[in-house]
Amino acid sequence: METGTNTIDPSEVAKFEAMAAEWWDPNGKFKPLHMLNPCRLDYITSQIAAEYDRDLTKDRPFEGLSILDIGCGGGLLSEPMARLGANVVGADAAAGNIPVAQIHAESQGLEIDYRNTTAEAIAEAGERFDVILNMEVVEHVADPQGFLTACQTLLKPNGLMLCSTINRNPKSFMMAIVGAEHVMRWLPKGTHEYNNFITPDELYGLIEGAGLKPVDRKGFVFNPLLWSWSLSDKDLSVNYVTASVKPA
Repeated sequence: METGTNTIDPSEVAKFEAMAAEWWDPNGKFKPLHMLNPCRLDYITSQIAAEYDRDLTKDRPFEGLSILDIGCGGGLLSEPMARLGANVVGADAAAGNIPVAQIHAESQGLEIDYRNTTAEAIAEAGERFDVILNMEVVEHVADPQGFLTACQTLLKPNGLMLCSTINRNPKSFMMAIVGAEHVMRWLPKGTHEYNNFITPDELYGLIEGAGLKPVDRKGFVFNPLLWSWSLSDKDLSVNYVTASVKPA
């Protein structure tokens, strides 16, 4: 698929634009992401450190690395990457998210290049990155294969893509839609479409179809008793994350 093709789903963009002002409210509509973020960051930083031989105990260990946070929202992942020393571009198709992200980054003294654009447009411009963060995005695009192909184009040779999404099965329906949207009311009803969920094997197939090599996958598991998230090697039944690399 040509990288210039638009894989954006306007109805999905509108959902998140309507919630833009609440990105940095830990008790607002993005409460689930705030709860999940420490677990996501643990995986992200460990994978980047392993791929690029960086010492996470040092100050600014990602100095010199270029990172694209696609679907950056309000910057919940872009800001930690910038603090670790990376050169960060945060891109989002929802225009309303960008000023929220910019204002918050400025308040934290961080320089992040936030843009209202798409993966396809950045790829068309010829930019390339060491790392792509593609977290909770692929289930919201109109053409997952085209989107991941654009992401592959955006990576430098030997570059790393981290991609998370939601599995498709009865348990994920109960947890991500019934539980999160209807019972706990963590998210507005209709945030997720069950038919857009992607199984781990399907995502591996899409990643390989885009020309990337999958190298790892883990589950994000919520413990309702401890009210916390953890990584799992075996339980990918609801939320999960993958790592893949671009061959040289």
